[in-house]
Amino acid sequence: MSRADARASLPLGPPPELAPGTLRIVPLGGLGEIGRNMAVFEIDGKLLIVDCGVLFPEVTQPGVDVILPDFSFIEDRMDDVVGLVLTHGHEDHIGAVPYLLRHRPDLPVIGSQLTLALVEAKLQEHRIRPYTLTVTEGQIEQFGPFECEFVAVNHSIPDALAVFVRTRAGTVLHTGDFKLDQLPLDGRITDLRAFARLGEEGVDLLMVDSTNADVPGFTTGEREIGPVLESLFGQVRKRIIVASFSSHVHRVQQVLDAAAAHERFVCFAGRSMVRNMAIAAKLGYLKVPDGILVDIKNVDELPDDRVVLMSTGSQGEPMAALSRMAAGEHRITVGTGDTVILASSLIPGNENAVYRVINGLLKLGADVIHKGNAKVHVSGHAAAGELLYCYNILRPRYVMPVHGETRHLIANGRLAQQTGVPASNVLLTEDGSVIDLVDGTAGIVGTVECGYVYVDGASVGEITDADLLDRRILGEEGFISIITVVDRTTGKIVSGPDIHARGFAEDDAVFDEIKPAISAGLEEAVTADADHTVHQLQQVVRRIIGTWVNRRYRRRPMIIPVVLEA
Repeated sequence: MSRADARASLPLGPPPELAPGTLRIVPLGGLGEIGRNMAVFEIDGKLLIVDCGVLFPEVTQPGVDVILPDFSFIEDRMDDVVGLVLTHGHEDHIGAVPYLLRHRPDLPVIGSQLTLALVEAKLQEHRIRPYTLTVTEGQIEQFGPFECEFVAVNHSIPDALAVFVRTRAGTVLHTGDFKLDQLPLDGRITDLRAFARLGEEGVDLLMVDSTNADVPGFTTGEREIGPVLESLFGQVRKRIIVASFSSHVHRVQQVLDAAAAHERFVCFAGRSMVRNMAIAAKLGYLKVPDGILVDIKNVDELPDDRVVLMSTGSQGEPMAALSRMAAGEHRITVGTGDTVILASSLIPGNENAVYRVINGLLKLGADVIHKGNAKVHVSGHAAAGELLYCYNILRPRYVMPVHGETRHLIANGRLAQQTGVPASNVLLTEDGSVIDLVDGTAGIVGTVECGYVYVDGASVGEITDADLLDRRILGEEGFISIITVVDRTTGKIVSGPDIHARGFAEDDAVFDEIKPAISAGLEEAVTADADHTVHQLQQVVRRIIGTWVNRRYRRRPMIIPVVLEA
């Protein structure tokens, strides 16, 4: 089935009332995008949520900090939620938890030890003390009508879990993010024996990670990164700055090991990096060699050839440590001979921001090493070969690709078909789709409203797409204001028009030639309609100057006409 066919077959209206004994699944994020992962399960009047993450903004969303799933589908039913299951501790799976718990602070949060520790630290900043339940692989828990069995999976963060949901309507395996690294740094592999056992029991619906579905073969193992880092560390004679995700414990461990091998000290730069690595070390997931860590305040006292900075900002985030270094706005000054290693993948949509940081670092004289010119990162997601392997082990009746852009979901659906899943049983869905499962049979039955919720500073959900369009226009086209005072009785111009522009790259004097036309247009409008409104006069001004600017300069700035009547 093609994506177009799948979309065409989606009912446009709301779903029917949920029948007793039917399991309903509604993805509220993570389909058609990398991030904002969240899915809601419902049966017999009770809800179970799997993951609650954020999506990071693109350049077309200026001023936005993060994007949340749309909770409107469940916000008036929070008392029916029996639990929030978190598959692992990455921001695109846990970042929106504080915003969800604002609706119900005592909502039970279920996850592995490391996942919950990261969530609890995040919630502490929001002054929320959650009710949590720590689970481990092999554990089975009952949450209302949902029986959940947790399965170990390998990912780019320790302690990741898949969840197998048993209900009277059927069974669902949600893989979370995973890969099949056979020699992981922590020795914790994806439990294929458990997958085989669940396959024998019967997987009615498989919700499976799609991020690398269009990548052939198998994902490279984490162990191959360590020797590359050690070799690079041996070649550099000045400071080394490594940028990675602040939750990538395995990558930080490899940096610590390489630094120790070359007698370098390590400093964590970036608030989230400092916080997360302190948690990982305290819980034993990160092994820190004695005496290797130094505070950023003391870095300048050390010789350049003894320093490694472990930094946030691998995705070009404007406020992250690496971005501020590239812009010369950080206490750490990057200079000639320093080496910066971007030890992370490039999330789609972040390309321009990352290249901007790379260019800034190069201008400062640093050498920049990234995935494109050295093997300094491997993905945390299963490639096509691994997915095929899992399909053949699990033999699911229905497949619902999740966690990926449209191209990833389509590629994953095709892999499922190659292993014998009928095309009609591959559910290519999107955020807000409604999938019902009853007696082991699944199908798309409708859609619900599911938009973006923007966080802008302290504002949550108040910024709209129209606001973002205005911001883009202001940033790209500029701003023109026109103030005019009109005598309501005579219809004559008393003052103005006074025109001021910002971001238009022209002197205000260029508007002198259009001012007579504005005055004439206003006087004509007042004379023609004695019952005119101020809004109507403002629209006259907007049309006149908008048409002139477009014809003369091929620009479409934001135009704010102000007409006052004396």
